[in-house]
Amino acid sequence: MTDILVIGAGVAGMTAALYALRNGKNVTLLEKNSIGGQIAESPRVENFPTIKSLSGVELADRMFDQITDLGVNFKFGEAISIEKESGIFTVHTEFEKIEAKSVIIASGVKHRKLNLPNEENLIGHGISYCALCDGAFYKDDEVVLIGDGNTALQYALLLSSTCKGVHVLTLFDKFFGDDRLVQAIKQKKNIKITHNARLKELIGKDKLESLVFEHEGEMLRIDTPALFVAIGQVPDNKIYASLVDLSKDGYIVADENLTTRTAGLFVAGDCRTKKVRQLTTACGDGAIAGTNACTYLDSL
Repeated sequence: MTDILVIGAGVAGMTAALYALRNGKNVTLLEKNSIGGQIAESPRVENFPTIKSLSGVELADRMFDQITDLGVNFKFGEAISIEKESGIFTVHTEFEKIEAKSVIIASGVKHRKLNLPNEENLIGHGISYCALCDGAFYKDDEVVLIGDGNTALQYALLLSSTCKGVHVLTLFDKFFGDDRLVQAIKQKKNIKITHNARLKELIGKDKLESLVFEHEGEMLRIDTPALFVAIGQVPDNKIYASLVDLSKDGYIVADENLTTRTAGLFVAGDCRTKKVRQLTTACGDGAIAGTNACTYLDSL
């Protein structure tokens, strides 16, 4: 039995664990993939107060070291189901069941996919959702990136430093990221930008060979070994639906105290309804959820 189970070891989850640990609670942190969540995929973080610049991996490692030193109980595994009975939560993973007096959902979001035929077959064989993870495999190649937000802009800059060329396709007629990043990619001679592009076909059996997209009514083909996809994220909260309210687009509904409709169940980070999803707002969510989970336990 743990006092607080935090589901998700991203920034929100680790901050929640930090606040709960500092309040003297026994905390278990459950993560299905890797420490840091989305921020670990960012090549450079420059919007975290007091730190001018560091990589997302470095930030995640620092946060994990901090809570490890405070005694967090870390487990790898995916939450498959959750239930509450007699005041106790039981979360089942593929390996075990974890019982907790309180739970904080900080499961983040998953990458939005293109939903094109052959996409699933080519993931890991030319299609990637993380330029930081896979960009180095395509050194000196001509690669394609689709997306128009800050993540896409950062990925384009990262890829341009190692790849021979980067063809950036956007879904709309402009970028939706920081102007500094937009200006930076426009100055890169090996980055080509095509706005208002629509991917139509992914060609390749065992690995990506080329892709077809539509631009201004014309079908165009690019031969490339790699397509990096950065078109946003979607929540994956279905397993919590019996205990929380979900918005029409699948985010967990919570008030400013990050409570849900189930006593003792809290939410933090990108998986909840909110207007701004940033590193610092994830930290804020974690602090609020962690503190309020402790208050809930103290009231039992």
